[in-house]
Order: sequence, then C-alpha cells, then structure tokens
Amino acid sequence: MKLFRLCLTALFILLLSTPQVFAQQTIIHAGTLIDGLSDEPKKEVSILISGNKITAIESGFVSGKSEDTIIDLSNKTVLPGLIDLHVHLESETNPQKYLEQFTFDEADFAFRSTAYAKRTLMAGFTTVRELGGSGVNTALRDAINQGFVDGPRVISVGKSIATTGGHADPTNGWKQDLMGNPGPREGVINGVAEAREAVRQRYKNGADHIKITATGGVLSVAKSGDAPQFFMDELNAIVKTASEYGMHVAAHAHGAEGMKRAVEAGVLTIEHGTHMTEEVMDLMIEKGTYYVPTISAGKWVAEKAKVEGYYPELVVPKALEIGPKIQSTFENAYKRGVKIAFGTDAGVFPHGLNSKEFGYMTEVGMPPMEAIQSATTVAATVLGMQETIGSIEAGKMADIVATDANPLEDIHTLEQVSFVMKDGTIYKHK
Repeated sequence: MKLFRLCLTALFILLLSTPQVFAQQTIIHAGTLIDGLSDEPKKEVSILISGNKITAIESGFVSGKSEDTIIDLSNKTVLPGLIDLHVHLESETNPQKYLEQFTFDEADFAFRSTAYAKRTLMAGFTTVRELGGSGVNTALRDAINQGFVDGPRVISVGKSIATTGGHADPTNGWKQDLMGNPGPREGVINGVAEAREAVRQRYKNGADHIKITATGGVLSVAKSGDAPQFFMDELNAIVKTASEYGMHVAAHAHGAEGMKRAVEAGVLTIEHGTHMTEEVMDLMIEKGTYYVPTISAGKWVAEKAKVEGYYPELVVPKALEIGPKIQSTFENAYKRGVKIAFGTDAGVFPHGLNSKEFGYMTEVGMPPMEAIQSATTVAATVLGMQETIGSIEAGKMADIVATDANPLEDIHTLEQVSFVMKDGTIYKHK
C-alpha cells in the first residue's frame, strides 16, 4: 500500500510538471454566412475548425483562446466550398486541341492538368467530378489527395464509355490506318458483354463513377450531335454493373431519344440535355434523375464556332445549332421541376471561369440561393457525399469560400472569390 501511494504521488507530480498542450483551433468570423442548408443567410457567426473538420457554428464573433487562429471575414459573405459536377481537367480549349492527341505525350497532359486543377481551386471549387479523360484524371485525383498537387477534391470517371464511332470513341476523325479497333479497355463497347467489361475495366483502373455518351456530341469529329448511341440492353448492363460496384452513371446526352433511354436505364445525371422534351423532363422527375446543364460550354462553343479554324469543319454546324439552346432548355427544365445540379463542362471553355454558370442560371429564372445550393448541398447529394461536404455545419469537412459582396444581391461576385479553404488548409486569402 505504501508503494502504491508513492507511485501515485510520483505520477501526480509528473502530471503537474508536464506542460499542458491545448489543441489549437481556427475560428472564422463570418459577416454573412450562406451555409448551404438554410434559405436565409445568417449574420455575424463564428465557424470553429479543428484540423480539417468544422466543429461548431456559434452566433457572434467568438474570441477563442490565445493559441487559436482568428480569420477575419467579418466584411465578407462566407459559403461552403463550391462543387462542379462536370469538368475536364486534362485539357483546355484552344485551336490546336485536336492536334494535341498526336503531338502530346501523357506527361504533357498530366503537367497541364496540375495547372488547371489549381486554377479551379482558386476559383472556389473545392470538389469536382472529372467527367472523362484518358486516365490522367484519376492519377491527378491521387496526386491531389497525397498532397503533391494543389487542386480540388477530384471524383474521377476515368475514360468515358462510348460505342464504336460514338462521341467518346477516341479515334473519331483519324485516318483509317490509325483508327484501329478500340474496345472495352479503351472505353468503346458494342453489346452487353463488352458493356459490362468496360465498367469493370473502369473500376479496375480506379475510377469512382462511370460516364457514358448516350448520344452524339458537339466537339467529336463525327456527324451527329444528338442521335442515340446505345441500345437499351447495353445501357441496362452498364447501369446495373456500375451499381453493383458502388458507382453511379452520368450520361452525356443532347438528343431526346438517347436521354429517354438513359433515364429509363437508371442513370443518375443527364449532362447538357439540349433537346430535352417535356416527356423526358417528366420521366426525369419520376425517376429522380438530376440535370447538369453546362450552359457555359454551350455559350462558348457557339461563340468560337464563328471563328474560322477554331473547330474542325464537321464540328462547326453542331456547335452553332446546339450551343445556343442549352440555356433555354435549363429554363424549361427548372420551371417544370426537374432537379438541377451544378456543372459547367470546364475545359470546353477556360478553367477557372466555372462561376459564370451562376449568372447564366439566374438570368433565366433560378433564384441565386437555389443556384448556390445546386453547387453545394445538391451537388454533394449527387456524389453521395452529403455527410462530408456541401454545407457549413459541425462534422463536415472544412471546405469554405468567401466573396467580397453578397452573391444573393450580386451573383457575379462568385466569379472573384477572395478566400478559399479546403480540408482546413487556406489556399487563398485576399
């Protein structure tokens, strides 16, 4: 008993003599807070952050302890990190883009992707869904996650899945002796068995989700911009296989018939949706399918199609016909009640200009708060990440941006964010 008391006394003395270490936290003083959840902003609140997580939201400006870091955003509007569900980080529009597949090595695309990723993050987008590249997009995701590259959190589909000659057939427009016969490994399928194989190959390659090109497209060197390109049995095989691997399916689609087939098969999102009919809209509402409009891309290609030599001759009429229609399709779909999630097709236009989409959405009737929610809570739900990102609340990742003006009063202020935090790390603070 005496020995026990001596040991207890020694332990007590040791604890008293050991310096006490208090966990440091970061406290953001937000003048106005749009949290992604409420339809009304909050005034003068403090966001408490420990490590990479938000721990509490408190009314007023909390002073904290002496060792805490205070970030003064009391004259700014604070929002959750923005989410873009449709980007292409491997490349960027330019008149030489169609030659790059013959003149660039994989490393060229990889190095450029790091610059595009950083530009996207600095624009306030802390999470993106990378909707189709060569596979460099998946490696970029990993490099960002491992801290080698500054960029948004990337959700990658790897290489898109197409049919022979379809929008994502990588050999469209090539001379015949170069075309070869790309198959499921390259993301080109014909028939149910190859459809399953292509999904499994994407999974094997490390993709998070699946993208298909359900119709023709604008920028591919192929004649049709909107014809359906999969049969129902192929679509059903893709969606079912993806689901069994825990992946959702995004469907590029311009034409109504291809959209209808994709929605009936169970895709989660329709991208672009240019010639969407009321029948398709109602089917999407019934099935719970989200619409990702990409108005920015439509406006860009319509403008650049008027520049001689910017696009191949086969692309120009498609860009002039399809590009200008996406905004009006968005307006009709929104008014009819289709669920809208934010996506831009960045890469078709310069990276970092993603937030222009907010202006295009609001100028045809979507309220600014709903537009912001489409890029926060709604987009997070599409990704199945609503428990970790998309809103500013306790337990979520510390993905936070700020603007100088209130975007509910001037939506264009989102085009110039002045503060960016991702995973609790500050990347921009003006």
